[in-house]
Amino acid sequence: MDEELLLTLLNSTPVIDGVRRDTLDLDVDDPALLRAGREVLQAVVRGDEPPSALTPLLDGVSSRPSIGDDGRLTWTVQASGARALLVRAIAAWDEVERTRPGRLRPCANDECALFLLDRSKSNSARWCSMAACGNKLKARRHYERTRRD
Repeated sequence: MDEELLLTLLNSTPVIDGVRRDTLDLDVDDPALLRAGREVLQAVVRGDEPPSALTPLLDGVSSRPSIGDDGRLTWTVQASGARALLVRAIAAWDEVERTRPGRLRPCANDECALFLLDRSKSNSARWCSMAACGNKLKARRHYERTRRD
């Protein structure tokens, strides 16, 4: 599964020094399509758009079945370049949503634009990184509590 591709695409607009940056650096035939697809996928994961918003990204894509020497049926997607990357990312998103619903989500830090795939047993991860966002928010809450006292 392409979970790492999905997370790389979703997390390619980090907030650096308070400004959202575009760090997408893939050599593809249509970078504008890839960026537009990333924006829609981010909005879907955030819950700002319904999953059906991904449908236009799949226009013109087809898949072809084949049976390998091992007797297993496989499907080959007929897409190339940026569209192929988007299809792989959408397929990974779909797999995560079907097999581990609620595990892919935005970081709980409102000042962060990153996403996380919670692989913890308790499904309790809240931040993209405990070292960055988690520690920062915990320190801020501690400071506010001690300041009030």
